Amino acid sequence: MSDAPKGQMNLTGIDPLQEREFTIRKRSGRVETFNEERIFLAVEAAFKAEREVAGANPLTEADHLAVRQVTDRVVEQALAFAVQGEQLEIERIQDLVELQLMKGGHLGIARRYIIYREERRLARALRGDKDLSGQPQASVMVTRSNGQQEPLDTQRVRRELMQACRGLEDRCSWREMADEALVTLYDGVRTSEVAQSMVMTAKSRIEREPAYTYVAARLLLNKVYREVLPAESLREYGVDIAAIHTAHFADYVKHGVEVGRLHADLLGFDLPRIAAALRIERDEKFTYMGIQTVYDRYLLHDHGRRIESPQYFWMRVSMGLAMREGDRKDERAIEFYEVLSSFLLTSSTPTLFNAGTLHPQLSSCYLSTVMDDLDHIFKVVADDAKLSKWAGGLGNDWSNIRATGSVIKGTNGTSQGVIPFLKVANDTAVAVNQGGKRKGAMCAYLETWHLDVEDFLELRKNTGDERRRTHDMNTANWIPDLFMKRVASGGTWTLFSPSDVKDLHDLYGAAFEARYTEYEGRADRGEIKLFKRIDAMQLWRKMLTMLFETGHPWITFKDPSNVRSPQDHAGVVHSSNLCTEILLNTSEAETAVCNLASVNLPNHIVDGRFDEELVAKTIKTGMRMLDNVIDINYYPTPEAKASNLKHRPVGLGLMGFQDALYKLRISYASQAAVEFADKSMEVISYYAILASSELAAERGTYESYKGSKWDRGLLPIDTIDLLERERGGEVDVDRSSTMDWAVVRESLKKHGMRNSNTMAIAPTATISNITGVSQSIEPTYKNLYAKSNLSGEFTTVNTYLIEDLRALGIWDSEMLDDLKYFDGSLLEIERVPDAIKEVYRTSFEIDPVWIVEAASRRQKWIDMGQSLNLYIAAPSGKKLNDMYFLSWRKGLKTTYYLRSVAATSVEKSTLDVNRRGLQPRWMKNKSASSNIKVDRAEEAAEVPAATVPQASPMPAVAKVSEDDITAGPGVEAPKACSLDNPDCESCQ
Repeated sequence: MSDAPKGQMNLTGIDPLQEREFTIRKRSGRVETFNEERIFLAVEAAFKAEREVAGANPLTEADHLAVRQVTDRVVEQALAFAVQGEQLEIERIQDLVELQLMKGGHLGIARRYIIYREERRLARALRGDKDLSGQPQASVMVTRSNGQQEPLDTQRVRRELMQACRGLEDRCSWREMADEALVTLYDGVRTSEVAQSMVMTAKSRIEREPAYTYVAARLLLNKVYREVLPAESLREYGVDIAAIHTAHFADYVKHGVEVGRLHADLLGFDLPRIAAALRIERDEKFTYMGIQTVYDRYLLHDHGRRIESPQYFWMRVSMGLAMREGDRKDERAIEFYEVLSSFLLTSSTPTLFNAGTLHPQLSSCYLSTVMDDLDHIFKVVADDAKLSKWAGGLGNDWSNIRATGSVIKGTNGTSQGVIPFLKVANDTAVAVNQGGKRKGAMCAYLETWHLDVEDFLELRKNTGDERRRTHDMNTANWIPDLFMKRVASGGTWTLFSPSDVKDLHDLYGAAFEARYTEYEGRADRGEIKLFKRIDAMQLWRKMLTMLFETGHPWITFKDPSNVRSPQDHAGVVHSSNLCTEILLNTSEAETAVCNLASVNLPNHIVDGRFDEELVAKTIKTGMRMLDNVIDINYYPTPEAKASNLKHRPVGLGLMGFQDALYKLRISYASQAAVEFADKSMEVISYYAILASSELAAERGTYESYKGSKWDRGLLPIDTIDLLERERGGEVDVDRSSTMDWAVVRESLKKHGMRNSNTMAIAPTATISNITGVSQSIEPTYKNLYAKSNLSGEFTTVNTYLIEDLRALGIWDSEMLDDLKYFDGSLLEIERVPDAIKEVYRTSFEIDPVWIVEAASRRQKWIDMGQSLNLYIAAPSGKKLNDMYFLSWRKGLKTTYYLRSVAATSVEKSTLDVNRRGLQPRWMKNKSASSNIKVDRAEEAAEVPAATVPQASPMPAVAKVSEDDITAGPGVEAPKACSLDNPDCESCQ
């Protein structure tokens, strides 16, 4: 390159003495002296850009020569035009550069230069650059929904981003978002894409600054408002969205009724009064994932266009639940709305889907028993289809079905057993999805003494005869205490066909043990021909192996579920539901139904304390809502209706347990967390039972109340002694309490109960997403990860952690990269204080003993069960054995998924792998293999262990060694369910 001063380069070879001073007109109309060096620099930049993309070294000598040659030709041709009297213009010069690059064979560089020109043109258009006459230099046209085009209003984009950042200006920059969003647009872009560009710009920033989740939510809300609210109202009221909502509400209800989306009874409410109670500002409580989930799955629509906004949605549900409240229905609807829209309590998904609609199927779970009769088998399959259609989760008890090889008297043939019928049920769940909104989901239960249990264990395997596999159906073992005792003592276990031991299905506790032992004696004497004797530990090993390999069957316990049931006088609990928290009697005549809602625990932590008065108020309203569901509900089958109206069970649960711990500054892996689990559940239990009793005073007791445990004066806490007596010991459950239960006992004695069952802790996976809190009673999965569900993929970041790190002055880009590298774990990040690491331990860094102990403390207060996931990062046979035996000894009724380390993780492409390596040390040692044997000493050295509570001595247990459980040949990785698996409908 020449050392000539800028503006005086001689690149063309033209004699300088013969040159005249030429000028060039800029796009703004301004005229400047023609500067050859700018052409050279522009061409050189194009070459450099192409080489950088290709990963090549800096420009070579040949490249420099090519740059000079292209520049020479462009300048020579430009000056030739100027000599002829033409006014040089910038666009003409750039056209010449493109032409000469292509003529020189530099096609890739030419493409790069063309893209660069287009990006610059868009940038000018989006900045609103104008020429001397005041006209836009360039314009980006937007295509409206009707196909017409108009210039993009960049100022409107900026205004919308500015409004979305209001109140968050110290964390979020609307200017940066505007620059980023606008540069992605193209000429002819659709209006919907402009809105989506803004949302995606905010979404991409959430991992660095969690406040952007509210910016993204507000931007998506703007889209919802434009879709739902009439355009003339938006023009009339401007930005006063609350006024538009109030004015439009009655029209929304009328339109919904006209198009068949809303129940006509909603027209009977005082609509102006209801509209006046709307609180549109509560839309700002939504996180981005919350509002996206509501938009995708809950807002009613007419031919694809949403007809309700989020606050209309909450009010629609509230009105739907208050439809039968008589003269006070307006008051009750507003009361329900206050609880729902404030995120104090959330109804279950079926209630949110269908309340206030023409088919108000509001119940969550249906449990049925299948009889050993061909007609009844296919009746239950047909019933499952009807129940699944209206968003019900299914639990089927199959233990009555005769085993393989048993005699079929009518045909004098032999049975193929239960497995082929399970295949039919599985395919029904696939064929009939839940209203087109999510896949059908069911769980099959089988008792451990069933002769087909070994085949049942293998239903989810990926190998073997596909006709005997059910890849889409969950399965669960329904285990009697006697089996656990036999495993512990190293005894044998006998498998029978139900056709030979008909009464075992309905027996539990000591009565089951006595009768089962009698049947074993009859088998030994040759009185029962079809049976199999097996080592109990061998069967237990296979159970744990299949659970680890395939995630199924789940481990659930028959005896505590029955012994502690309030309805022991009215039948038998033969299974749980889809998610293992519902425990209700079933029979040929009764399909059990449960109706669910969950208290949002962190929203009841006020000023650093658990606000019991607020909890009591929330629960009183919530229990009324749940009781109303029973009378309003659309029942797909007569057996479901008969059962629900007779017993009136409801399941009040909780969610956000981990968030509550964060607010209280408590580590999940601590005695303080166990104590909070105990105390919080005691408060919920106290007020749930009291609220049901008060409803009984107003509305009467449920039909089958007489003879129930409630009627006998037994509360859930009282039934632990019954379990211990039936089991013959081995119940290690804390019996302490802190509240004055005499008040509840007196109310029961005076008024009875409105509901046979009152409490169950559901997974809450979707409704916790809506309200922006942690799922159910789950520990934090990771502090930073990509969560996938049916609404897409979302960056999930622990906002509590970030606020603490920010307060310490250590939240920065390096910390973000460290969190990505260590898959959301803090344990190996040296600059994070130990106290912070303890509070923010993730699910696989918490010893399962803490999770089980906290669950045991809750279980003593709950009349049904809880969906309890167990986490294990480095499984072994001994660990699984100890964990599930501890769960049994601690009085748990059921367990749910065994969680493994998920494959999905936060994108690491931006990390400096040269500095950190490709994989953190702890992950390298925990890679999945075909054998789950691990070096426990090494593991203990890698992950600092919190002080684990010491359990009471275990009964003598035949040891399960590290090598006892293997995934088997051909299995590449464990199949235990991953927490963020979008295909697992139980997790949604």
